Amino acid sequence: MVEAYCVKCKQKREMKDAKEVTMKNGKKAMTGTCPVCGTKMFKIGGK
Repeated sequence: MVEAYCVKCKQKREMKDAKEVTMKNGKKAMTGTCPVCGTKMFKIGGK
């Protein structure tokens, strides 16, 4: 699982339904939801 920061909970949590996406600049990122509050989470990765 991927760990990311939840802005609403103000804690690092494991992403639920994490998917890899490619941003406009070509970098990879992960997007998912917080398992506690359901807020969207986003984590920028490498190339």
